[in-house]
Amino acid sequence: MSDVGAARQFGTGPLSRASALIYTLLIVELLVLLTAVPGLVGLVLLDRHASNVPLMAACLLPAGPAISAALYALRHRRRELTELRPAAAFWRGYRANFGGIMKIWVPWLLLLTVLGTSLGNFSAAGVPGWWAVLQVVIAAGSTLWVANALVITSLFAFRAVDVARLAAWSLGRFPAATLANACLLIVAGGVTLIASEAVLSLLASVLVATLLWNSRSMITEVQQRFTRQ
Repeated sequence: MSDVGAARQFGTGPLSRASALIYTLLIVELLVLLTAVPGLVGLVLLDRHASNVPLMAACLLPAGPAISAALYALRHRRRELTELRPAAAFWRGYRANFGGIMKIWVPWLLLLTVLGTSLGNFSAAGVPGWWAVLQVVIAAGSTLWVANALVITSLFAFRAVDVARLAAWSLGRFPAATLANACLLIVAGGVTLIASEAVLSLLASVLVATLLWNSRSMITEVQQRFTRQ
């Protein structure tokens, strides 16, 4: 093989692509931790008590833009070792999507704050048990919705109201993706309950990559039907 041919092959083989993916995941993980660290420290220090639910929600504020930037970086990642720019893609996505993400992230956190406070004081409220079940269903459904909204906002330029509609529409339009994200939510919740928020944060890039993989059919259809090619 000639030197030119060897140069063209460098960085394009299976091992190189795997190394590129691992490198990208590590860099994205470090940047997620960097941008979300103030909130993560607060979450770790707070007791899991109903009175701390509003503070927990406040600690999660930096996580929205961080997850969005990670989604953007992983979506636009290069697969060749010679073309890796994960940090640049992360910061580009962070700056571009910050405002749009906060428009959906903050209302969702407010909803979870209300639901979490209510459930935490459920025994003192004197309401029927089905009300607690309904609140859990609303919390789970809204989390699946915000997962779709995060992906759409991170990868496309839509108004917040359009993002909300597309995210809700996608829940029923792509049941396999919704089920896969529900399983991802269960895994994340299990890790948090068994270990801690700190352990969950160390898996952030892997969880974001899984969310992106689960959403590939939604991404394709949104791109084909609702954007200009």
